[in-house]
Amino acid sequence: MTNSEQVSRPQEPPGTAPEAGAAARRDWAWTRLETPIGPLLLAATREGLVRVVFHADERTARRELTRLEQFFGGPQTAAVPHLATATAELTAYFAGELQSFTVPLDWSLSSGFHARVLQALAAGVPYGGVVGYQDLADRVGEPGAARAVGAAMGSNPLPVVVPCHRVVASDGGIGGFGGGLETKRLLLALEGVLPAPLF
Repeated sequence: MTNSEQVSRPQEPPGTAPEAGAAARRDWAWTRLETPIGPLLLAATREGLVRVVFHADERTARRELTRLEQFFGGPQTAAVPHLATATAELTAYFAGELQSFTVPLDWSLSSGFHARVLQALAAGVPYGGVVGYQDLADRVGEPGAARAVGAAMGSNPLPVVVPCHRVVASDGGIGGFGGGLETKRLLLALEGVLPAPLF
């Protein structure tokens, strides 16, 4: 059985529902970056890059910014340095000039098992490499949790930078992907894992 992500869009960040209560006010800022895989919404705090959203058209961006405002206790504040760093590094990545991100990451939109899996992925699967769902479950000491690893990939608040596109199915397929399979193919082709598309 193929273990794949169960969501087609990134899930809501934890704690963004109104009943979760207002968060303490935190400084954050956002921008939209045009890329070969479509516009990305990037958000950062003073701790680091906190959110990357695929297909960030006006409607998607508005919806995500409402969630982030709820989570961080208000609208964006003055620019935070990590946002400029993330923008520059992602621009270089898509130009084929960067293979390893150095921007600090703010993990406040992930927790528990999901955060452990995503942190293991970020630290242990380099550019041009791939890992299976089962292998990643083994790496975090949860050998029976391959399906849960798929759910963790679907909850990833920092796709591309935390490379969930590098997690593939054990049967040789590329597995699922919250940003869409074509986006996953393009990212894997950029990194040399798959042949570049002909058109």
